[in-house]
Amino acid sequence: MTSRRSHLARCEGVEIHALVDSGSGSAQPPIVVLHGFTGSAESMEPAIAPLRGARDIVSVDLVGHGRSEAPADIEHYTMESCVAQLAGLLDDLALGRPHLVGYSMGGRVALSFCARHPEGALSALTIGASPGIFDAEARAARVRADEALADRILSAGLEVFVDEWMAKPLFASQRRLGSDFLERARSQRLRNRPEALALSLRGMGSGAMPPLELAASKVPLCFVAGGEDAKFSALAREMSSRLEGASCEILPEAGHAAHLENPRAFGQVAYRFFASAKARSTG
Repeated sequence: MTSRRSHLARCEGVEIHALVDSGSGSAQPPIVVLHGFTGSAESMEPAIAPLRGARDIVSVDLVGHGRSEAPADIEHYTMESCVAQLAGLLDDLALGRPHLVGYSMGGRVALSFCARHPEGALSALTIGASPGIFDAEARAARVRADEALADRILSAGLEVFVDEWMAKPLFASQRRLGSDFLERARSQRLRNRPEALALSLRGMGSGAMPPLELAASKVPLCFVAGGEDAKFSALAREMSSRLEGASCEILPEAGHAAHLENPRAFGQVAYRFFASAKARSTG
């Protein structure tokens, strides 16, 4: 049996909301789940379903998303600020050293947390995520693209933006999940605030965030990608080969949101990784 409650904490001047699923026991370290851009704690529900059991699972609404506060100042949307907010939330919940699970933008938050607070996480598993863009020219191009997208959100309106966002080729494989899933996902995205989404892109997009040097963090890392997501599959293989002790898992029949498109395979990968990470920490 599990129970769910909402938790609000003021972290670095921002009210951050999380859903806390209490497991049937406290023997296992908790899992903290971080959503992608335009997502929410709610949007990660299919991913946490196979992870429920004798542990707590905390699904976070990142700044400007879901039921967390959406301040008007961009300083609250930088990656540094977002990581500090997450650290404050974990302290408020007294979670100790949890496993982190992050999708896309949430994966970048998880990796950034590990780089800044290597003692604060037992492990980090990312799905379709990068450590940032190291090439200066490519990073500048991404900043320009994210600025243009932020302008588009504000000029066209949220509904037009959401429909354009969901129509991107990156998300085409999610059609396998059916029309009901897609309509629920659209409704969830439409509950976002356009000004906050624009600030999120400007403040912590993959071009705006500092690229991460992760070799020194010593936190066990697992890079997960869907087999139909060529870009992030290649990146997952590259990152796991560069970092000592890191692993890579490519999930079949899945695209960018591999945890949603193949949740059973994702759950199996996650549990294997968590067990190995815990063994390494106690060995």
